[in-house]
Amino acid sequence: MIIPGFVPYRRREYCKDIRCPIQRQLDRCDEGSDEYDEVRAVCKTKCIHTTYEFHHWLIEHGYEVVRPE
Repeated sequence: MIIPGFVPYRRREYCKDIRCPIQRQLDRCDEGSDEYDEVRAVCKTKCIHTTYEFHHWLIEHGYEVVRPE
């Protein structure tokens, strides 16, 4: 859901902005390849960053977390 006047978070925007080494490795892979899936699994299950870091990055970049009623 896009809220008028707001910009939605783009997939892996945080990872790219902080130059995450896992994201950089993922960028070198072809999406859908076995190597891509292996590296992506690290992001999904063993992220090297915390939700605290991510949350504060969102705040620093003007994002707001919203949900429908």
